[in-house]
Amino acid sequence: MTLISSTSNPKIKQVRALRQRKARQESGTFLVEGIHPVGEAVAAAAAGHRTRIEMIVYAPDLLSSDFALRLVAEQVQAGISCYPTTAEVFESIADKDNPQGVLAVVRQAQPDITYLNPDNFPWGVALVAPQDPGNLGTILRTIDAVGADGLILLESSVDPYHPSVVRASMGALFWHPVVSATFNEFAHWAKQHSYHLYGSSAHAAIDHQQITAYQRPCILLLGSERQGLTNEQAGLCDTMICLPMHGRVTSLNLAVASGVLLYDMLAKFGSEL
Repeated sequence: MTLISSTSNPKIKQVRALRQRKARQESGTFLVEGIHPVGEAVAAAAAGHRTRIEMIVYAPDLLSSDFALRLVAEQVQAGISCYPTTAEVFESIADKDNPQGVLAVVRQAQPDITYLNPDNFPWGVALVAPQDPGNLGTILRTIDAVGADGLILLESSVDPYHPSVVRASMGALFWHPVVSATFNEFAHWAKQHSYHLYGSSAHAAIDHQQITAYQRPCILLLGSERQGLTNEQAGLCDTMICLPMHGRVTSLNLAVASGVLLYDMLAKFGSEL
């Protein structure tokens, strides 16, 4: 295929536009940049895991990894549109300095909350009004690490396909469902399927260390970075737990708090895992 050498090329303009949320929403696609993330997207697509590669753009002069070169060659053979560019053109669409030389345009895959149930989603995290894309990606990465099943975004204004989410998730985005819903939809769904809801609050009376066992199916429910859970949201939970704070700070970063609690839950599921 002819090397793309102009930043005005229609395919390059299409890729560049996906840096903006409006273009991602209108096209239903998003960008994945870097050797490991693109590799994970390709692996998830090959496994039939709610991922579809629309096209790959790469710069031969920037690709020094044998894995990446083989990855592109395999995608060409599989019939995926792969467009080589000059290093200069690729750098004009890359999100990071010193790019690795490969990115993919991937079809969004957001199932409805009604798709989830205790059989395919026995354990997950729900976030109320999260604001930081990096936190979303980091929590997804932790969900993958502990073997949980996915993420539910409630009343969220954060785009789950923001480049910071994609980058921080380290590929977990392609393997775990990310579902958006209103809080009322979530409350109805959780009750319908008899989920145990564990909420977290700095004001909760029960230290997480006092919990001896968690029951599944369950959801770890966390409030926003600024406000936490409201009284109404906390009232929906079967158990409210806190993390002990021994210093002067009054709260933890949302991704850090979720990581501590998810590993605590993993340790206390016992033989049912």
